Amino acid sequence: MNKTTFAVKVKASKIDGKGLFAEAGIPARKKIGELTGQVITVSKARRLAKKIKRIAIVELDYEFALDASNDTTFKYINHSCNPNTYMRVIRHQVEFYSLRKIELREELTCNYGETHHDGALKCSCGAEGCKQYL
Repeated sequence: MNKTTFAVKVKASKIDGKGLFAEAGIPARKKIGELTGQVITVSKARRLAKKIKRIAIVELDYEFALDASNDTTFKYINHSCNPNTYMRVIRHQVEFYSLRKIELREELTCNYGETHHDGALKCSCGAEGCKQYL
């Protein structure tokens, strides 16, 4: 079950594969929605991450992670080195908030920070100041 505060739509992205786009303007500093999935152990999450190309896993703490493989909406937020959203982990919930005003049809992006790719995946965000690798 996806928990969405604003209208969003999954469609083809210029950054990578599919992305999540605003279907209406979103004001700055507002909760957009929540990533959903199954809570699993971090060790299981890291084993899964080695087997799949498109990772939809968020480590919640040192013990647990959220496997969002089956989430149909927020797992499509692509990485950007200059994002318009940020991710907030509260207990075992992962929420997305707007950093600034997001325009109608603008792709939602988030800086993933440290990833399971360990700097081996080329970044394709195209943002000014892009770090080049995730």
